[in-house]
Order: sequence, then C-alpha cells, then structure tokens
Amino acid sequence: MVTRIAQLSVMVVEDHSFQRSIALRLLAGLGIERAFEAANGREALERMIALQDKPDVLLVDLDLPEMDGIELIGHVASRRLARAVIVLSALDPALLNTVQTMARASGLRVLGAVEKPLTAAKLQEVLLHFHNEPEEHGYLAPLEFDRETLVEAIEREEIEPWFQAQVAIASGHAVGVEALARWVRGDQVLLPSQFLHQIEREGLIDALTESMLRKSCRWRTRWAAAGLDLRLSVNVSMLNLARVDTADRYQQIVQQAGVRTRDVVLEVTEGSVMGEAASALNVLARLRLKGFGLAIDDFGTGYSSLSQLSQIPFTELKIDQGFVTGAVRQPRKRAVVETSLELARKLDLGTVAEGVETVDDWQMLAELGCGYAQGYLIGPAVSGAALAEQIRHWRSPQISAV
Repeated sequence: MVTRIAQLSVMVVEDHSFQRSIALRLLAGLGIERAFEAANGREALERMIALQDKPDVLLVDLDLPEMDGIELIGHVASRRLARAVIVLSALDPALLNTVQTMARASGLRVLGAVEKPLTAAKLQEVLLHFHNEPEEHGYLAPLEFDRETLVEAIEREEIEPWFQAQVAIASGHAVGVEALARWVRGDQVLLPSQFLHQIEREGLIDALTESMLRKSCRWRTRWAAAGLDLRLSVNVSMLNLARVDTADRYQQIVQQAGVRTRDVVLEVTEGSVMGEAASALNVLARLRLKGFGLAIDDFGTGYSSLSQLSQIPFTELKIDQGFVTGAVRQPRKRAVVETSLELARKLDLGTVAEGVETVDDWQMLAELGCGYAQGYLIGPAVSGAALAEQIRHWRSPQISAV
C-alpha cells in the first residue's frame, strides 16, 4: 500500500512555514518524492498552472492569506489542475463537511478532511483512498463523442452492465446487485460520468436504458440457473419516464428474459424526479402496479426529499455514499444517516447504504438498523462473468466476524 502512495504527486498549500515543512517531511516519510509547496492560494494556483504534470493530490489548508483554500479549490476544480483534494484544517467539522460537498459538486474527488495536527497515520489513511475505484468517489471528467459513435456503442453493446453486490447486513449474504454502465472501448473502461451526459443530450437515453435492462436480466437468468438468486437494481433517468409506454416496454423486456418484475428494482435519482409532471407520475405508478420495485437513489442529495417520498410509491431508500463515508467520525453525517433510516422505517421502505468502505461503516449501519450495504468493502463493480466469484470470496474471516 505504501508503495502505491509513493507514486503520487502532492501539492502542499499551507501559510505556516513550520507546518508546511512538517507536511513535506511526512510525505517524504511515506516515500512520496514529487511534493510541491506554496504559502498561499494565489501562489499555489500559479505554480499548478505552470506545472506540466499536474499533481495528483492537493493538500490544502482552508485559512490562507490572499486567496483562501475554499476559493483555491474552486479554481483547481474548474481548471482540472489536480485529480483529488485533501482538506487540512482545525476548523469546525461542519464547515469542513460543507467544503467537501462543494468540492465534490465541482467535480473534484475528495479523499478526506484531516484535522490538525497532521500525522503520518492520518496522511496515509486518506492517501490510500486515491487508488479506490473512481466510481466510489464520484467523478471523472466528461469526454465528447459524436452522435454516430454513441449510437454504434449502444447498438454494438459496447456499453454494458457491470454489477456491484448488495449485502444483507444482518446475515452478510449477498442478496442483490446494482447494474452500473461501463463503456468498454478496447483497453479502456469508461465510467458514466464520462459519457452519460452526452447520451442524454443526444436523446439516446431510452435506447441505453433498455439495453442495460435487457442485458442485466440476461445475466440474472444465468446466475439463477447456477443457483445464485439475486435481486436486480437498474438505474433509470427522468427522461426515460417521459414516454407513456415505458412501463409496458420494461415489463416486456423483463418477462422475455424470464425474470419476474418483482425481482427488479428501478432506481430513480432523487434530483431527477423533482419535476411533478403527470406523465412521469403515471409511469412510476404503473411500474409499481406491474410489480417493479422503485428506489429513490442518492437520498438526501436533492432538494425535495420528503416531497418525493410523499408523491411516488417508492419501496426502497438508498442513502447516498456522501453521507455514509466518514459518518463514523462526523456526527452530522451520522445524524443524517440515522434520521434517513428512521424515516424509512416509518414509511416501511427497504434501506440500502452506498459507499460502505470500512468495517467501522458496516458496524455503524448495523447498530442503526440499516438493511443492506453496498460499497468498496464488499467489492467494486465487476463484469457479469466475474460476479459469482467475487460474491463467493468477499466474506473474508474478518468480515465474517462482524
């Protein structure tokens, strides 16, 4: 692990010369040879722009002269001057959490917030997150493709579902999977953040969603034949719900693959269901009538959570990984998780926590009564062919003992 950290390059931005030298010394102790420094935000911005090879990680104090750390993070995110950020500060944890949320919303991976004084152990812990699956932490820059390339990718089934396991916290057994889109282009595997925006913009989201649903159901049928009975979750866009025949088409796709609608959950991102269009509510109601489960995805990240829950017949609530990750150490995040789970219980909804990365996360969710866990602790998204093997081996002795 330390060897992987040593390969990183880090820009340290700290106005106190002694604290800056300590940070550089700790990085050197972890084997990191490419470390840069700056005494304020403006100096850091100028140096990062001038660097031909941009640093992997920005380690930044928030309270800086001339240009504070919050403004610097905004510039770094918009200009893609670093791939990830670590916030270093002794300020109010609530403020640190807000800054992390802002950075993620700007498209910058946030490895964590480290409270002063800085230690080698704290640095190593957050730097290890850099090598986690990018999808777990949210962002890779969008790429641009012409419409013909996108159409061919869908028609040739180059965009395919990979699957991330969902595990019952009470038993540790894998009970379901979420299908996540991956575009396999030769040796490259592209994530949704790199192409999905353009799929939607070009009006191809219906074709992609139906392809994902069809191929995911085929995989579920294969797993079932091999004795692996898993509930299947597939993401849908609000744009998919504009057509009145969506419910009928989805039912036909599922049944043709030999899958029951009750074994399929359609995940709708909270932010995407803000509109109260009658046609969308009609489709959602008919999907539920046909037996599909409906999950409100990324709960807590939109602006009208309670409104969505009151209007739409959801069966499941998925707690966003932004609240789950780090909740063990951050009281405000834990409060959001706890309140979400209590609300779900009162509404008789199933609960899935995303972004479960550590045994501590798992134990906290068990104490709070969450139903299912999904995240890097269990495993990253893998191809359909690799899923059964991953599920067989995910329960290492230390996890089994939880």
